[in-house]
Amino acid sequence: MKPTGDVLAALRCLMRNLPNSLGQINAYIIPSDDSHQSEYLAKRDERRAFISGFDGSAGTAVVTEKEALLWTDGRYYQQASKQLDKNWTLMKDGQPGTLGIDAWLAKVLQPGSKVGVDANLISTRAWNPLHCTLKSSGCELLPIVPNLIDLVWKDQPAAPENSIIPLGTEFTGSPIVKKLELIRGKMEEKRASILVVSALDEIAWFLNLRGSDIDYNPVFFSYLIITTDDLYFFIDEKKLCPLIDNHFKSNQVQPKIYPYNEIHNNLKSLAESAVDRVWISLGSSYALTALIPEGKRLHEITPISLMKAVKNEVESNGMKQCHIRDGLALCQYFAWLEKCIKEGQPINEITGADHLEKLRSQQDKYMGLSFTTISASGPNGSVIHYHPLPETNRSINDKELYLCDSGAQYLDGTTDVTRTLHFGTPSKEEIFAFTHVLKGQIALGTAIFPRKVKGQFLDTIARKALWDAGLDYGHGTGHGIGHFLNVHEGPMGIGIRLMPDDPGLEENMFLSNEPGYYKDGEFGIRIEDIVKVTATNIGDNFGGRGALTFETITMCPIQTKLIDVDQLTERERYHLNSYHKMVSETLSPLLEAIGDHTTLKWLEQETKAI
Repeated sequence: MKPTGDVLAALRCLMRNLPNSLGQINAYIIPSDDSHQSEYLAKRDERRAFISGFDGSAGTAVVTEKEALLWTDGRYYQQASKQLDKNWTLMKDGQPGTLGIDAWLAKVLQPGSKVGVDANLISTRAWNPLHCTLKSSGCELLPIVPNLIDLVWKDQPAAPENSIIPLGTEFTGSPIVKKLELIRGKMEEKRASILVVSALDEIAWFLNLRGSDIDYNPVFFSYLIITTDDLYFFIDEKKLCPLIDNHFKSNQVQPKIYPYNEIHNNLKSLAESAVDRVWISLGSSYALTALIPEGKRLHEITPISLMKAVKNEVESNGMKQCHIRDGLALCQYFAWLEKCIKEGQPINEITGADHLEKLRSQQDKYMGLSFTTISASGPNGSVIHYHPLPETNRSINDKELYLCDSGAQYLDGTTDVTRTLHFGTPSKEEIFAFTHVLKGQIALGTAIFPRKVKGQFLDTIARKALWDAGLDYGHGTGHGIGHFLNVHEGPMGIGIRLMPDDPGLEENMFLSNEPGYYKDGEFGIRIEDIVKVTATNIGDNFGGRGALTFETITMCPIQTKLIDVDQLTERERYHLNSYHKMVSETLSPLLEAIGDHTTLKWLEQETKAI
């Protein structure tokens, strides 16, 4: 990362003399988001990374005349402390004693101060409390146009212009016209004549299209407005091809296509003339929300978000099938890795990740990785969202734990799996920690709970074994996962933090189950499976509410040499043995069919009953 002193000086100069004779501001907020509040960004939108040097996926920067601060959560404390230079102060969000951004600004700024932010890059949900806190302290929150980072970023990458591809109903399970009918039904129930859709994965899912504007995320930059009669699609026409027109015709819809940048003018006009309410999520940008007359706004999670989270039969089957193929590639990788290490062949984090990608690319329906592979040896494993770079690259050896968190995009689904292995003799401390992580993972994976319970209430189940030993981890326990879409998908999740849009868990949602433990500077442990929410029966099924549990669809053994078997209950041993039996019975015939006896032998060893 380059030193940040010069760009901070240039930014502060603009803050004192805003473009368009707007005066000056006393603080400027640089969110992580793009105009669609995406978690992962196109290179052009990595503004916070550019100004601060910290390139983790979550964090917010605040610059005043004299200070520069970066707020981020527990996943990124180590990474941020290494990447931020002397010009920056790390604010460990979530730690006792760390003020939030709004509280910090209210404390340090004088009454009458002005705080600026690009309203396209901040959600309404984030804008509203910030605005209220600053107003109560005598300060003002202002939308600033143009974006000040764009003015100081001299070599800012261009906006992506990648083409998009249609996805047939053999993968999606539903044509657009059927989805549209259901959405308009929900709009009628809410007395809304307009629905504004800005989340990129929601647009891609609804239109049965996929793109590549953001690395690893098969989405494309666009907006959508659905009315009772029309469908407005805002996109750079360079992304479209003749196939797309045929795609829309076969799906029995014909959107009105407008340039991407015309969303604001069109929404303003449609909203002002709307007879009924205009439905927009609090997760959409404040810039879009502000165009809708306040009395007409309906702030609720979009029906598309909920429909997308509950997979249909075709999507559900695709998720299972792609995890089988993905598990095959993972087993081939770990068998190859163990063989190389035993034979003394030099392997490092980067060459390992590259080989795993090569193995995945040989699988049917493969479309790319779903995120940058976390291939982490020894102390690098303690950096929760680490990915190997030439300057951090370590060997994978038989002396340290190796954590591999990886996933892929397939036409029929998305995968995300973490395994932690030791290719030599693990220490007692490593075995102790791994066993307690596994106990938590099994506890959550076998939990039975009422239908529509919110994921937040399940989080403690995964942590209890660790808490009993005085251990914990600084990230969520589970996230939703898309179907050939974003690897992190809302609105549900499992974690300590409140997820305000969580509708409660129901059948055919897919989530991760990934407790962990990280000893700073020494090692990291995480065990992650993707699980499907399924119906079950117990007692009176919670008074007729309905009972749910999880079905694990990830297909890769959990290394038993890292387990203190005496610490497992009979129920936990039975669950692990049953899981390994299923993995072996599923993958062994596939390995035999391709003649991969090396991996088959490894699989037989790794799935032996304990």
